[in-house]
Amino acid sequence: MRTFTTRRRVHRTRVGGRVSNVEAPVTIPESLRRLRVSLVHDWLLTWRGGEKVLEAIAELFPAAPIYTLFHDPKDMPASIEAHRIVSSVLNRVPGAKTRHRHFLPLMPGAIRGLDLGDAELVISSSHCVAKGIRVPKGARHLSYVHAPLRYMWDRFDDYFGPGKASWPVRAAARALRPVLRGWDVVTSTSVDRFVANSAHVARQIEQRYHRVAHVIHPPVELERFTAQSLEGTGEGGYFLCLGALAPYKRIDLAIEAARRTGRELWIGGSGQSSSWLRDLPPHVKALGQVRDDDLPGLYRNARALIFPGVEDFGITPLEAQASGRPVIAFAEGGALETVTPDTGVFFAEQTVNALTTALAQFDAFEAGFEPAAARAHASRFTRAAFQRALIAELLPLT
Repeated sequence: MRTFTTRRRVHRTRVGGRVSNVEAPVTIPESLRRLRVSLVHDWLLTWRGGEKVLEAIAELFPAAPIYTLFHDPKDMPASIEAHRIVSSVLNRVPGAKTRHRHFLPLMPGAIRGLDLGDAELVISSSHCVAKGIRVPKGARHLSYVHAPLRYMWDRFDDYFGPGKASWPVRAAARALRPVLRGWDVVTSTSVDRFVANSAHVARQIEQRYHRVAHVIHPPVELERFTAQSLEGTGEGGYFLCLGALAPYKRIDLAIEAARRTGRELWIGGSGQSSSWLRDLPPHVKALGQVRDDDLPGLYRNARALIFPGVEDFGITPLEAQASGRPVIAFAEGGALETVTPDTGVFFAEQTVNALTTALAQFDAFEAGFEPAAARAHASRFTRAAFQRALIAELLPLT
């Protein structure tokens, strides 16, 4: 069988105190390679976990165009910009790229308006409406779901609850919610095969669409974190929160817990909930958006990552563990699949009191924590493992 090998990826493993490079080639069977493939992603406006999943998929299909609602090339890497990118009519609306969520009612029509031409295989990467793309007659569709229409199902109150938006926006969202959820369910029938980024999301797909989804955990760029020595980790003395300041991240819990306990907390990220960063006590530090080059050292020197939100998966806990650092996580969602009792401390209620209790428990946990065990656990979530699992899911569609 003729195969195609993706560009070489090098993984570093520590053997006997040395760093050894191990090549992990990924091959694409001819039955996939010969197909005309189109990729679909909700929007290309920020470089976060969903976009990194798209990059790993796009690497397998270098000739595939990418269809999306909005596209801003300034924050996209060359690996994405190397593809032909087709954006929707909404991308041409003045101000739409900075206020894209305001266009949620128009997104279903805009995604359906994208013409995939003669595509034979469609792969959508969806947390909003991408999975509702109109598929050409005879084409097969695999949808990799980060979350089912996040803003209208389980995260509705996080974005449109009291205090989260103006009352006209909240009223409009409530009126549109049943319509958009109905559209989301109806368009699920055009998907031939669902893949979820976690067991948590697979259960949501079963509940919303009454469909079975296999789980492929997202890839994590581990090399730059595992290249660091495990000696002397955690010596910065601070706890760390990282990520977009979105309502569901609940970084407000970490800030209040730090305020009550006097523990040093560093917060990296920006977003719509930046109001959380007002009037911080002196021992809580807002770093703003953290450069990628600064992340490894930031993780390495932290005592632990605090992960107080409910994530569909969550990449930062794995980056922390790859850096040899433990995690203090709310015991729900993807954290239950990425953190173990050996690599972190869980708290069962999403409250400040529960988190402060977990911080107290962490002091005892830290004494027996093994950085090497955390790194070994994180090293299961490689890019090559993701790509091979995805190919296995695509083969039945050829």
